Order: sequence, then C-alpha cells, then structure tokens
Amino acid sequence: MYSTDKISTLALVLALGMGLTGCSVGPDYHQPSVATPPAFKEAEGWSQARPQDDLSKGPWWSLYQDSALDKLLSQVAVSNQNVAQYEANYRQAQALVQQAHASLFPSISGNAGLTRKGTAESTGNTYTAGVATSSWELDLWGKIRRGLEEYQASAQASEAELANITLSAQSSLAQDYFQLRVLDARIALYGQSVQAYERYVTVMGNRYRAGTESRASLAQAQTLLESTRAASLDLQWQRAQLEHAIAVLTGQPPASFSLPAQPQLALHIPTPPATLPSQLLERRPDIAYAERNMASANAAIGVAQAAYYPDLTLSASAGFESSVLGDLISLPSRTWSLGPALSGTLLDFGATGAQVKQAEAAYDASVASYRQTVLDAFAEVEDALVELATLQRELAVQQRASDAAKESARVTLNQYKAGMIDYLDVATTQNTSLSQQQSLLSLQANLQVASVKLIVALGGHWQGLAAPAP
Repeated sequence: MYSTDKISTLALVLALGMGLTGCSVGPDYHQPSVATPPAFKEAEGWSQARPQDDLSKGPWWSLYQDSALDKLLSQVAVSNQNVAQYEANYRQAQALVQQAHASLFPSISGNAGLTRKGTAESTGNTYTAGVATSSWELDLWGKIRRGLEEYQASAQASEAELANITLSAQSSLAQDYFQLRVLDARIALYGQSVQAYERYVTVMGNRYRAGTESRASLAQAQTLLESTRAASLDLQWQRAQLEHAIAVLTGQPPASFSLPAQPQLALHIPTPPATLPSQLLERRPDIAYAERNMASANAAIGVAQAAYYPDLTLSASAGFESSVLGDLISLPSRTWSLGPALSGTLLDFGATGAQVKQAEAAYDASVASYRQTVLDAFAEVEDALVELATLQRELAVQQRASDAAKESARVTLNQYKAGMIDYLDVATTQNTSLSQQQSLLSLQANLQVASVKLIVALGGHWQGLAAPAP
C-alpha cells in the first residue's frame, strides 16, 4: 500500500499541527479588583465579597414554612416561559462551546465516486475512494483557543443569566403570594366589619322609626357601611390581579388557576442572623454574569490581536484512483496529497488595529459594568437590611396603635349604648379602628416583601454557610 516514509511524514505533519499550542495572543484573564467596604453599614460582621455563585443555595423559600408557597415556587424553574427561554439560550451557548472546541482538530471526510469520461477516441470509467482533511487551521498563535475561551465564558455568563432570571421570577412570585395572603386577611376583616355595620344600621333604622334616633345618626351608620363595602370591593380586584400574576409566573393561563382564600393570616417572617458571611453576596447570579462577561471580553481581545499574524492551514488527502474497479484498492492506484498554506493580511489601512481597540474598549466597559453590579449589590443589601429592621419596629408601634383604636371603639360603643354620646362619635372611633387594623395588615405584607428582597439581594439564601471567624 503506502511506503513507511510517506505514512510517517503524514503522521508527523498531523502531530505537529496538533502539537503547535504555543502561547496565545492577547492578555490572560485576571479578575479586576473591586473597591468594597469591609462591613455593611446596616449590619455587623460582614466581610468583603468575591463572585462565588456556584455555592449551593437550596430552596430559600422553605424559610417561610408555607407548603402552598413551596409548591408554587418549585414550578417556576419547570414551567415559567421566561425561564424556559433563557434555559434554551444556555443550551445554545453550550453548543457553541462544543463547536469552538471541535475547531482545534481537523475534520476528516471520506469519499467514493464513479466518473465516466470520454473523448473522440475512447470512453471509460474512473473510480475513486479515499479520505481527506478540509483546510485545517493550525492554532499557531492561540486564536482558536482564545475564541474557545470567549465562548466558554459566554456560556457561563448565560448560565448565570438563567439563574438570575429564575431567581427574579421566584422573587416576584413570593412577593405576589404574600401580598395576596394579606389581602385575604384584609378582605376578611372588611367582611367582619360589614356584618357588624349591617347590624348597627338595622338597629338604628328601628330606633329612627320609633322616634328615638335622629336621621343624621342613621345616615352616618349607612355611610360607614357603604364605604366599608366599597373598600372591600377595591381589594378584591387587586387580589384577582395578583392571582393572575402568580398563574403566569408558574406557566399557567389565569383562567385555569386559582388560589383558595385564606382569611386567617399565618405568615412566618424568617429572621436573618446577626452575623452573615460575605460568601452569601458572592452567590448573586448577576455578579457572576457580569464577571463572566468580563472574561469573555478579555478573550475577544486575543481573537482580535490574532489578525496581526498569518494563518497556517493544512489540507491532506489519501486514497485510490483507477479506471478498473477491480484494481482500485491496489498499490499502483494509490494517490495522496499534502498541502500547507500560509495566508495573512499585508495591508488593511488600520482595520485590524481598530478591531483590537474595539475589543479593548468593550473589555473596559465590561469591567465598569462588573464593578457597578457589585456596588449595586451592596446597596441592595443595605436597603433591604434597613427596610426590614425599620418595618419590624414600625409593626410593633402599629400593633399598639391598632390595639388602642380597638379599645377606643369598644368604649365609645358602650357609652353610646348607655346614652352618653351620639352615634357620630361611635362611627368615628370604629372607622379609626378599622383603618388602624388595615394598616397593620399592610405593614405585615410590606415586612414579608422586604424579607424576600433581602434573601434575593444576598443571592438566594442566608443559610448553609458558617459565619466568619472573629
């Protein structure tokens, strides 16, 4: 078949091409430093952060001890269509990495054919069979490897983006769910008040017809009743819209989704520990996304700089060609070819330099974006910490105000029954009491939402990591 020296030559060239992996053009990636405070203003015991988004987060919503919420949030990663879109984008990015990795190696194709040719004197067949490489570019300067780095970092950024959109959808659902549950309690409170006011109107109507009560008092009781009904109706459409939003977040049409009302409010607010490790902030997917975009932009500089250097491509083939099919696979019918080619730009009037400058500017922009993302993350945690702490104090104050208003309404009602005051005073204190109780429930909703914001600002959980050493 083939002589040993020709086979050795071909193998040597192939091995040489695969072994030419010298230094890659362009700068190696080093994560830029970020100026961060050693501790949070609103919390003690924090240290500086670095991206570490691959740490396990776990189902953060289990902190709220609500089985209905657990079931809903577990559907987000499976059924939410925005999440499905980014999951498909991530799979596409992974395929691009595989394609870029394959460019490091030659593609080998096989062929077999029959050609019938003729002249005025003769006509005959030509049979061929063999294998060939198609213009394999040898990665002398590391351009292909830098391109692979770029695709790998982009795929990791896509993975972080998927995690970020999933966390965002879960956060939106949790906030909507808690607001809906508080609306259930507020609607139930209005319902109880309407029933009480209906009884008052009936009593007042009987007294008015008996001549023992004024028309003004009856009108005041009717006003309080109807205004309470109107306020209750206003909450019902808000609840319906929250229910629709939850349906969409779980990938379901609103018409086929419903959450049974839960009049008794049973919310559990998880309390963050006094000292939290900085690794919690490191798990934020938006920080990981910005950092991976930086790495991708850095690799793109090397790809652009590689245009300064010539490309070396290699094509090779080996096979058989004969006019007689029976003699095709024989030593005299063998054919082979091996052809390296060197190509490069001799003059481009600064086009390559402009592309390098574009890549460097894009990298600088990604560095600024990364640093801004980290700063925004610190600000979000600070905001969530101070909001949560302030709302907890405000809730305690509002609880006392609500209790005092209920006591005032009870006392004035007893005074009215004893004939000591007019119903106008009763209506005023009852309306105040109802308003204070509604404000208390609204604060509870705000507190739940603030706790979700803090967990999300910390990257999805605050458990599972040990506190830093003193």
